[in-house]
Amino acid sequence: MPHSLISTFRPPPLHPLRRRRSPDFPTKSPNLKIMAKKKAIEGVSDQMNAIASQNLDHAPARRRVRLAFTQVQEQLDHVLFKMAPPGIRTEEWFEMNSKGQEIFCKSWLPKPGVRIKAAVCFVHGYGDTCTFFFEGIAKRIAASGYGVYAIDHPGFGLSEGLHGYVPNFNDIVDNVTEQYTKIKGRPEVRGMPRFLLGQSMGGAVALKVHLKEQREWDGVVLVAPMCKISEEMKPPEPLQKVLIFLSRLMPKAKLVPAKDLAELAFRDPQKRKLADYNVISYSDQTRLKTAVELLNATNELESQVEKVSSPLLILHGAADKVTDANISKFLYEKAASKDKTLKLYDGSYHCILEGESDERIFEVLDDITGWLDSHCSVR
Repeated sequence: MPHSLISTFRPPPLHPLRRRRSPDFPTKSPNLKIMAKKKAIEGVSDQMNAIASQNLDHAPARRRVRLAFTQVQEQLDHVLFKMAPPGIRTEEWFEMNSKGQEIFCKSWLPKPGVRIKAAVCFVHGYGDTCTFFFEGIAKRIAASGYGVYAIDHPGFGLSEGLHGYVPNFNDIVDNVTEQYTKIKGRPEVRGMPRFLLGQSMGGAVALKVHLKEQREWDGVVLVAPMCKISEEMKPPEPLQKVLIFLSRLMPKAKLVPAKDLAELAFRDPQKRKLADYNVISYSDQTRLKTAVELLNATNELESQVEKVSSPLLILHGAADKVTDANISKFLYEKAASKDKTLKLYDGSYHCILEGESDERIFEVLDDITGWLDSHCSVR
């Protein structure tokens, strides 16, 4: 690759908002055990691969690894990083949620002098974080005049919680509601239009947030929403029953077979390789309780789509094998929203904002900002 992939690893200082010992911080010395099953990242040193291969069950380890790879990620040969607009103002902080967990938050604001039109609140997908590909997405939306905000769900990214563990899907929904209620009151966006932007599993979360507080949002943008899990991704019916039973006995166990999501989600082979640099994403086998919660959430949501009333933009790759594009059609047809738009991208896979051609990625981003612009002006 034409760029240098060199980084210096320094353990981060404790964040000033930390007021207590984290409940998921190991009581013994940090576990730096190398995970044998983790795939090596091409183009980085053995030392960097060792850092990336730590046990990431707990947030302090994920924060160390993210810090070590920040410079490497910014130099990647991807359009979201290479063509990121300059001058975007960013801020990172932690908020304590009502369950006593530190939640990572980040904002991207237009460069000074550009008027902010509205707040866009991002809801990330399963296993993901708002600190990798979304950095480039957020900067482009912010450059169009929006205050963009994102959080990492409990158990994902830089937020506290056991990595990849979802004991209750509604806890994620409640946390999103709680954090964005605070963010909507920030001085720079107070009283302005506010929109939810949900991707994949985050689409399901965004819809459930909307259903809980229907008058609080001026619109919902859904990118490849997980309103139903694709049959190709779903375990067979007999296995589902076994998983439900086992999840009561050992909910945190990693036993659900995992497929190569990058292979299924990224159409562009070069961009697919870069997914490995999302070093704090959860890519292990799905934990039993998490799998059951995702299945239950999508089943429940499928039965509630007729209650969706918000202005709605749904964007989906027509060849998506992770979430079902036909369910986006179903959502579009059944939603009570009078203002709704569905766009399917012919031949595109799941990650239409990260894993397609540069032209397609820009097309999707333009579709999002164009829709936001039109819905700011009608308020």
